[in-house]
Amino acid sequence: MRDLLDRVFRAALRETDPAVLTARHLPAEPPNVIVAVGKAAVPMARAASERFPDVPAWVTPPAYDPAVAGEETVPDTWTLLAGAHPVPDARSVAAADAALAAVRAVGEDGRVLALISGGGSALWCAPDGVPLESKRAVARSLMRAGASIHELNAVRKRLSRIKGGRLAAATRARVTALLLSDVPGDDPATIASGPTVPDPGTRAEALTVLDRFGVDAPEVRRRLERGASGGPEDAAPRPEGFGERVTTRVIGSNRTFLAAMRRALHAEGLRAAILSDRFEGEAREVARAHAAVVRSVRVHGTPLAPPVVLLSGGEATVDVRGDGVGGRNLEFALAFALDLGDATPWTLSAGTDGRDGGSDAAGAIVGPDTLGAARAAGVDAADHLARNDSGTFFERTGGTYVPGPTRHNLNDVRAIVIREPEERG
Repeated sequence: MRDLLDRVFRAALRETDPAVLTARHLPAEPPNVIVAVGKAAVPMARAASERFPDVPAWVTPPAYDPAVAGEETVPDTWTLLAGAHPVPDARSVAAADAALAAVRAVGEDGRVLALISGGGSALWCAPDGVPLESKRAVARSLMRAGASIHELNAVRKRLSRIKGGRLAAATRARVTALLLSDVPGDDPATIASGPTVPDPGTRAEALTVLDRFGVDAPEVRRRLERGASGGPEDAAPRPEGFGERVTTRVIGSNRTFLAAMRRALHAEGLRAAILSDRFEGEAREVARAHAAVVRSVRVHGTPLAPPVVLLSGGEATVDVRGDGVGGRNLEFALAFALDLGDATPWTLSAGTDGRDGGSDAAGAIVGPDTLGAARAAGVDAADHLARNDSGTFFERTGGTYVPGPTRHNLNDVRAIVIREPEERG
């Protein structure tokens, strides 16, 4: 079953290759400049450079990308500027400044091609009105508190010279933006904090987020309070003609990946159904909801009768209470196994980018032997969950899923294999 789940995941990665998705949507007219950012920046930019070989490109992948390490050659037309993820650093600032300068240099009659994928919020960081360290600190605090991507972006977009449409506003050229979505709902304003989409929020909303999660951040608060009255300073930059000259299109999403997984399962002779691509919330609560669906399928045959593979996607959060090691997919997997015990069906929970939080694992594969392996090893599963130490749990008991960096980011996926009759109960 582990091999099956791995095959299905990798088959979906191949079918949704960012270069393939990008090539399908490239504009007919060559741009004057290409800017690319995110975990899929390199394959997206390669597709564009193959179509437009003479066009200069500014490409910002994460620092761990093989191209950054010199493990592969890149076109001579590229300026490769790595950024840091998940917390930005000085490299992220340099990369953002270079991208802004590149698009500013394009005249009114020119064209810009922007290729944007998940992770772009950290990889392009252009602090506005606050020091970099203050922006880093507020982002870390919100992530540790379990803020959703929408809540996190509500704050950091208000502190940026590139997010919230400001990249597109920096030029009078025509801009075509192609996006790979890593967020539930696929809102272009949320993906990488919307460099080509004007921010619909306000600084007052950003302050509400800080209050909700008890984040002090005095420098950030002072910056936000200067425009929190809803006056002109709150408005996102939207130069005249912005809507006519800027085109933003989502070309791949979590749903795209789930559909590819379903086709791969069908090729394996297994029936599969997509529950939803929009699961959000604390990882333990998301796990509890999935466990309830498993029980309903087994006992009542609803919403589907077994045998069936249930697929779902979205992005959970982790409310960090302990000092352990892990990520949202690892935490989901451990909570899910604890809920269902030795009746846990074979399940994969993984990030399509190949990394879960700051770990090298994409997530974990659990099954009916997960808790038995823990007992045999003298590992207390409940204690590891309480300390947010799911990463250590799976390292000690087996189950960690490590496909390696995928150069992709279509959010998180889960595949739950419910068979009969042995797993019915």
